[in-house]
Amino acid sequence: MTSETGPTPPSERIVGLDVLRGVALLGILLVNVRVFSMPSVVLTNPTTYGDLTGANYWVWFAGHVFAQQKFLTIFTLLFGGGVVLFTRSAEKRGRSAVGLHVRRSALLVAAGLAHAYLLWYGDILVAYGLCAIVVVIFRDHEPWDLATFGVVLLAIPSLIEVASGLTMDPAAIADSWRPAESVLQSEIEAYRGGWIAQLDHRVPTAFQRQTSGFFGYSAWRVAGSMLLGMALFEWGVLTNDRSSRFYRRLVVVGAASGLAAILAGVWYVEANDWSAGAALFWRQFNYWGSVPLAGAYIGIVMLFCRWRPAGLATRALAAVGRTAFSNYILQTVLATSIFYGHGLGLFGRLTRVEALGVVLLVWAVQLPLSVLWLRYFRFGPLEWLWRVLTYGERQPLLNDRRDSRAGDGRSRTDD
Repeated sequence: MTSETGPTPPSERIVGLDVLRGVALLGILLVNVRVFSMPSVVLTNPTTYGDLTGANYWVWFAGHVFAQQKFLTIFTLLFGGGVVLFTRSAEKRGRSAVGLHVRRSALLVAAGLAHAYLLWYGDILVAYGLCAIVVVIFRDHEPWDLATFGVVLLAIPSLIEVASGLTMDPAAIADSWRPAESVLQSEIEAYRGGWIAQLDHRVPTAFQRQTSGFFGYSAWRVAGSMLLGMALFEWGVLTNDRSSRFYRRLVVVGAASGLAAILAGVWYVEANDWSAGAALFWRQFNYWGSVPLAGAYIGIVMLFCRWRPAGLATRALAAVGRTAFSNYILQTVLATSIFYGHGLGLFGRLTRVEALGVVLLVWAVQLPLSVLWLRYFRFGPLEWLWRVLTYGERQPLLNDRRDSRAGDGRSRTDD
């Protein structure tokens, strides 16, 4: 039995959710490493910095087609499902579900602000926390309503960008699409410097992302994906409650439609020689293609969990998923220690192939560390602190050895 605010034993967890969260968390680093290691503009225009030929091109190509926005979309869908999971669990225990959720989300915003301004401007936690406070009011709506409204919200930034592309002079975005060498060098020097020097770039960049970037793009994408995730949770898609036939169809249809759109986008921007005039249009191919491809990944993970419900890979990925908050921040700590000047100072010095090697190194740390940690502790360290501050009560941290083995139960919990 668990206490009113106590932890969820592994035997009562939804393993598919944990594994999916672990896969998403690890996959996100495939994209984030680009801006950990190089000037931030490479995320939208990879031709601006670094070698983009041979193996380096194919590393970029594979990352763009198979990773960029796909794993972040999955992570956001899961967060939306978690809103339903958390509030229902609180209601069953007689707690103020919305009050606890708002406090929990506000704490996430505070953690995200610290993450963004002290460590790395690319933080997503602030957007998650702010959007979660809003989407919770829709938690009792019908799944089709949630999904429809979610798609509408997803469409808003896309429509804004297309309209801008049709009406705006490409010269207006030329400086941001292909910054001057002096701008790139200033960013490189900042991150090769010490922590104080890094603030010159990190603070204004984080502020822009959390203001104009949030209201013009992130809020719509994140909130829309969360609502869609709430619907997918209600339909049992995220909890491995659908048939194997359903997940196989999801894989086939999602992969076919998603890859077709994304590959068309690569062809389009390369046919236009990566010009500023193509910038806003080319983003739409991956923006929309990432959604069905993320669905295909969900199907693959759920089928894998049925095939190997207690396998080594399943247990390792589930451990990463159960400690996703801690592992997200750990990725930043490890990556900035490798690339920034307060560490090894490799910012702007590694090729894309070499940066991929860093990703594999970080994974090699996080997977066994997560498994080892959960042998002795019930939560990741940040998950435990988050829970303590949310409930305002001391929470057990040491693991009950009777519940230390990851089970394959399917009951809904609040973790």
